[in-house]
Amino acid sequence: MTEAATMQFHPQPQAGTATPWAFPAPERGTLTNGLTVLRCHRPGQQVIAVEIHLEAPLEAEPAGLDGVATIMARAFNEGTDKHSAEEFAAELDRCGATLDAHADHPGVRVSLEVPVSRLSKGLGLVADALRAPAFADSEIERLVANRLDEIPHEAANPARRAAKELSRQLFPATSRMSRPRQGSEETVSAIDSAAVRAFYEKHVRPATATLVVVGDLTGTDLDAVLADTVGAWTGDTAEARPVPPVTADDTGRVVIVHRPGAVQTQLLIGRIGADRHDRVWPAQVLGTYCLGGTLTSRLDRVLREEKGYTYGVRAFGQVLRSGPDGSGAAMLAISGSVDTASTGPALDDLWKVLRTLAAEGLTDAERDVAVQNLVGVAPLKYEMAASVAATLADQVEQHLPDDFQAQLYRRLAATGTVEATAAVVNAFPEDRLVTILVGDAEEIEEPVRALGIGEVTVVTS
Repeated sequence: MTEAATMQFHPQPQAGTATPWAFPAPERGTLTNGLTVLRCHRPGQQVIAVEIHLEAPLEAEPAGLDGVATIMARAFNEGTDKHSAEEFAAELDRCGATLDAHADHPGVRVSLEVPVSRLSKGLGLVADALRAPAFADSEIERLVANRLDEIPHEAANPARRAAKELSRQLFPATSRMSRPRQGSEETVSAIDSAAVRAFYEKHVRPATATLVVVGDLTGTDLDAVLADTVGAWTGDTAEARPVPPVTADDTGRVVIVHRPGAVQTQLLIGRIGADRHDRVWPAQVLGTYCLGGTLTSRLDRVLREEKGYTYGVRAFGQVLRSGPDGSGAAMLAISGSVDTASTGPALDDLWKVLRTLAAEGLTDAERDVAVQNLVGVAPLKYEMAASVAATLADQVEQHLPDDFQAQLYRRLAATGTVEATAAVVNAFPEDRLVTILVGDAEEIEEPVRALGIGEVTVVTS
């Protein structure tokens, strides 16, 4: 007779006590050269993220030289007084660092990621790029040629073409916001190394810049590292630039950018609304997420799941520019694409969603899911040092307090359904939306006119 086999069960692991999470608070200081520094210790993050905001906004570009800020930003990677472009790239590789820079309406952002063991070397290279960029004629000519090569590709991209047309329609022709961020063929062609250096000398200095550094700083004498690198960057002081108000015309209308034979229509529907300084921002974020922030949103539920017009439609708010006085604006938009034959019906159903939302409001269930998605996933969103650094730098360039993001999550959790409904209805009023359609006008013009959602104009691509 065999003895019955027995099994030994180990105790089932139990969940530990949940640890409260809040967006990390930085420490703020200023170096002797006037550079503002925000530091944030994140244990375990061995790759340090650095973001540097330079007060060189697009509206400061000289007349006829749109794109010079972009060329300058790209040229920071192309050599210094110590290294040629090739040598500079090789030095970055040796310390395992990546360096990037781009220009936008608020200013220029320089981004560095580097292992903490190579932080001094990496910051030293960035400091050299900011202190004494080479701006060699040959490198600027190459960057200008690269930018000119990009422009036709952007024009051929329906989403990029729609964004360009929406900016042209919304903002006055005299506003920098009405024109492409990275310049047009005409303005980029006029850029040379002298223009880049003149823009640099006028706008780039430590006294008006802010550096954000995030990562595991255990055992790192950050003060010494900063003093030896970016602390050696010098420059004069300058008065803060006045920030012009953002004005826009959101009279309800439709503009069709004609693309003969297009099998799809790119939709971009937008207007200008409240930015992060406005007390309505948390409710606007919540309501907009319910409208089109995810696959379970109202727009997707109708246009994608029920009707099959599209693979997805998104509603979002993107801050354009904020001033130190709290003035500013955000682009509030709905974007997606549908097959050509469905353009009219899809727009009709989209407007029905907006009208239903205004008449019936959001549900508590929609609000609860949105809060769970926006607030609940925040610890994962900010697990990496780079995402924390980028958000802190966003706050800097938008003139927000250092604890804004932490407060935002608390306010999102406290926002009710009625408040979120009112905010999203005000953000997307059905009669104050500029609709851009990139598609075959011969196929979509008449169905769109029949909807009566605004005057229809056709422009060529």
